[in-house]
Order: sequence, then C-alpha cells, then structure tokens
Amino acid sequence: MKSPLRPLRTAGPPGRGAAAALGVGAMLLTGGCTVANSGSVAGDGTVRIVLPEEPPTLEPCDASLTATGRVTRSNITEPLAERVPETGELEPKLATEWTQTSPTTWTFTLREDVRFHDGTPFTAEAAAFSVDRTINSDIDCNVAGYVFGDDAITATAVDATTLEVTTEEPDPILPLRLSFVEMVPTTTDPDAKVREPVGTGPYRIDKWNQGINLRLERFEDYWGEAPDYPAALYSWRAEGSIRAAMVSSGEADIAVGLAPADGAGDNAVEFPNNETSYLRIDAAKPPLDDIRVRQAINYAIDKEGLVASVFAGLGEPAGQLVPDNVTGYNPDIEAWPYDMDRARELIEEARADGVPVDNTITIIGRNGIYPKAAETMEVVQNALTEAGLDVEIQMLDVNAWLEYLLRPFPEDIGPTLLQAQHGNQAGDAAFTMDQIYGSEGAQSSYGTPQLDELIHEAELASGAEREAAFAEALAHQNDEVVRDAVLAHMTGIIALAPGVTYEPNSATNDEMHLSEMHPAG
Repeated sequence: MKSPLRPLRTAGPPGRGAAAALGVGAMLLTGGCTVANSGSVAGDGTVRIVLPEEPPTLEPCDASLTATGRVTRSNITEPLAERVPETGELEPKLATEWTQTSPTTWTFTLREDVRFHDGTPFTAEAAAFSVDRTINSDIDCNVAGYVFGDDAITATAVDATTLEVTTEEPDPILPLRLSFVEMVPTTTDPDAKVREPVGTGPYRIDKWNQGINLRLERFEDYWGEAPDYPAALYSWRAEGSIRAAMVSSGEADIAVGLAPADGAGDNAVEFPNNETSYLRIDAAKPPLDDIRVRQAINYAIDKEGLVASVFAGLGEPAGQLVPDNVTGYNPDIEAWPYDMDRARELIEEARADGVPVDNTITIIGRNGIYPKAAETMEVVQNALTEAGLDVEIQMLDVNAWLEYLLRPFPEDIGPTLLQAQHGNQAGDAAFTMDQIYGSEGAQSSYGTPQLDELIHEAELASGAEREAAFAEALAHQNDEVVRDAVLAHMTGIIALAPGVTYEPNSATNDEMHLSEMHPAG
C-alpha cells in the first residue's frame, strides 16, 4: 500500500536543486548559525543530523514523543526488548529472554555485565525501578499514558538478573508494552523528570547547548557492538529547505522531515514512515459536541486533494489512525468522501436545532510536525469556513503544543481542533486506542463508555480474536463517535549525504538508531 524505499528526484532542470541548496548553505555560513560554526569539524568522525525541532527533553519516560524518542531511544537509553520494524517481532535488548509464568506474570532474564554511563551496573533492581518510575509515579510520563493507560503494573527484582512483572489482568502483549520503558539507574530522580538521562546505550550525552546543538559521544564501555561513529551532533532548523541545503552543502550528513519541494535532489530518500496525520476534535465543547458537526468536518476536507497538492502525493487518504501493518486494522474503513454539499447540510441541520455553530473553533497547529504543516491547516481552515464554520488557526512550537496534546489540557479554552500525527511503531492497535480514544486516555479529549468497553475487551484478547475486536472498536469509533478527522497515512523523506549509509524504516520518524548509520564505502 505504501511506497517502497527508493531515491526521490525532484522535478525541474538538472542542477537547480543543488544550486539552490548551495545558495542557502552559503547564507547559513555567513549567518553564523551553521553546524560547522557550532562545534562540528568535518572529517572528525562525527555524524551530523539536522532535525526540524529541538527535543523538549531527553527524559526517557517521554521517549514515545517523536522529538524526544528519535534522539533518546536505543541511543542514550535502552529497553528490555525491541521491536524489529521489518518483521514486527521482539528481539532481546537488555533482557535475553522472557516467559509468561502465570496468566498475570511475566519473568525476564536480564543481560549480565551491562553498565550505565555512570559506571553503575544494570541489575533487576534498576529494571524494576525504571518500570515503577515510568508507570506508577506521579511525574506524568507520556509512555505511561501511551502504552499502559490506567493498568497497574508491579515489577519485582527476584535476583540480580531476574525481573518479575505482574499485571492485574492477563496481558498477552506485556513484553511489547515494556519495550517502551527505557532503563535508567536507581539514582535517577523518582519524583521529577530529568532533562539529560543516564542510560546503557551506545552513546552518552556530551554537551547540550540549548538552542544550538546537542552532542552525543560513543560510550566506550557499551555492552554490545561499538557503533561506527565516535560522536553524533544534532542541530535543528525549522525550514525544510535549509535542512536539505545543509546536507547538499556538506554541513550535515542526515536531514529529516523533508518535503519534495525542499530541494534535497539526489540526496533524498523516500520511505513509509508509519505516521498518520489527523485532527483531534474537541468533542466535549459546542458546537463540536454535536456529531453532525464532527461529520461535517470530515465531509468538508478534500483528503485526496490535500495529499495530491500539499503533500505532493507522499501519502494516501486515510479513514483510521492505524495503518494496514498494525494488528487491529480494519480494511472496511475507508477515508471519508469529500462532499461539501453534505457538510453544509449537516451544519445547517445543527444550526436549526440550536447548536451554536457560529462559535469560533481554533485549530491548534504545531510548527514542523510534518512538512507543510501550516499550509495543511490553512487548507483545512478554508474548507471548514466554506462549510459554514468559523475557524481560526494558532500555530505553536512543540512545547506549547504539548500542553494541548496531553492531559491535563489547558482550561478556559473554546472548542479546538488539534493538528496531530500518530505513529503506531509498536504494531498493535492497543497503542492507539486506549491513549487516544479511551475516556481517560493521555491524549484523549473525549470518549464514551461503549467505546471504552470495546477497547478493554480487545486488549484482553489475543490472536484472531484480538484482531477482530480492535477492528470492531475502530469501526464503532468511525461510525458512532467520530472523534477525529483522519487525513492521511504519510510517507517520509530524509536526505542522506553521499558519505553516509542509513536505511530508514517505519520507525525512523520516532527513533533513529545511530548504530545503524555507517560511513559509505
């Protein structure tokens, strides 16, 4: 369904993209804000990566957030097990094996001779502490809401290399859930988030120059195979064209989050990134509390036109948040058809029944969430205005936007549509349904008792029953709840310098493993 990995060539006369890129690169050199001027020296063995935004934090328990996870996961910190994107299977990481020893208990055997960056040994005590800190503490870890919801988890160190994890109800995918818990030493603050964590990964934090760059250095006592690059330097530029230009001009080795128009030329690589763009509808506030208005929003947005124009064909219209490689995907749910006449009819029906459809609805957008994010919201605004709604846009940077994404939400705000993107890199609909559609989900602004029950029943099932149960829950959401306007399953573009080899995959948007990057040749 999605495009295979392949080089992407931009349209236009030969050499135009490269010339434009070099021109922007020259401006960067004179502007004093280049990677080279902020600490990197060409040829010193440092791989240089330019991101759309600075990570708000490197706190491991927030590593399910894209901006944090793409730097932290399996670079600085590591989990017990790790999902292989190509196969969906779990492979050992800090645990060597795991067994379900009772309906509610899993036992993990941990790897020996592993040390944290501060020199302390990784033990079952540290693993139990990490699980408890992430899931049971009051520090509002995003991983807790995204992966575990309100589930009670007890982790116990049986001995130095044996961890026992118990749940209240049987959980057939507990090892997969725990793959999102990054391990930290017991010296980590249990009552507050940390900005710069200590982990067991192949890289440790060297220096974070806030607003400029972040440097990681290779951890020489790493338990596994040493990565090729002795250091990694991250910088961030909001404009995709500048990120692409930095690769073209030799100032960066890898640039992420690009659009076809950004001019990466022969350096561009297209890949299926497992992300779905959508609008979260604040269905608890008028006029969005009327299902007819929510249906009208879906009918008013021309998703095929949006993908063809703004997304330049990189993606496909979508009707559900999970793509077809995720357990629970419902093949019968199609993207809502574009029908402006029907959208207007629904708005007028609601108006006639006293629904305050003239209330101003605010789109809360996020700069850089995907290429042409602001332009996408302008298209949506125009469509909804044409349908008869009053809509304004407020574009925010990631830290301010997160206030709207995660509970508790800001108070005293009117009805909102939140620009969001969801990547289910775990491969199971449980990681979508509970946090996004459950009544108490960490990212949920609205839910219903019936949908909650359908989600709960699906989470207890396994095999074909699990697949069917989640498909039913997704269908119920689409037909009876309509909490979202799902836009498109996305396709990503990164730029790679000729001297670097790296093969992006469906998890790349959420985690970029430095150990998978190698010098070419």
